[in-house]
Amino acid sequence: MDLRGLFLNDRVAAALVTALVGGGVVAAGWFWTHALSRRRDRQLREERVGDIQRALLAEIRAHVAALEGQTLEEPDAREAMVARLVQGRHVPILPHDANDRIFRAIVEDVHILPEWAIDPVVRYYRLLAVRSALAQDIRANAKDQPERATEMFRDYLILNDETLATGRRAMIVLSAGLHGGEGAVQALLAAAERRETERIAATLPGELAQLREKLSKRPSDPKGP
Repeated sequence: MDLRGLFLNDRVAAALVTALVGGGVVAAGWFWTHALSRRRDRQLREERVGDIQRALLAEIRAHVAALEGQTLEEPDAREAMVARLVQGRHVPILPHDANDRIFRAIVEDVHILPEWAIDPVVRYYRLLAVRSALAQDIRANAKDQPERATEMFRDYLILNDETLATGRRAMIVLSAGLHGGEGAVQALLAAAERRETERIAATLPGELAQLREKLSKRPSDPKGP
């Protein structure tokens, strides 16, 4: 039987069709299974990202609330505390840890967070670590080197303000991401950038005027040519 006759044979043709249909079904099943697997993995990843964001938000919110209660807003109150430290009469209560237990527990998974969430979160916890290390140095120097401890404490107060502001920003970004997704976060960041641009435009002329006034009041060089 030649090749043409082989293909015209009913049994051979039926077997060929069966094989083609079976192969197509297997291929379609494989693609479908793969698509379902990828969809399931994507859903699990999204759930994991949401869980991490909620956990970090809870930890940051709790610590920011504590910072708000500890922060001295009035300059006079700050200077009074600094004065007591200089005189050796009082060493302020400073944190012994960085309040980052949840962050340390999930640090290996931080990379799966959206890019817009990683930066404020990592920056906040980095400031916490620096703040904790500075607090240890202040306690170590408070007794024997009060002047050095005082200078570090001034830096600590500034760092405390920066940590509080960064924590609030991280909270806003995480909350917006959980409730509105990337679109809400981008809109939020764009609005913040516009406000900052408007603030600079409003305050820059006055700041430049003050700078020119200070420069004009500088005494001229008494030395002649």
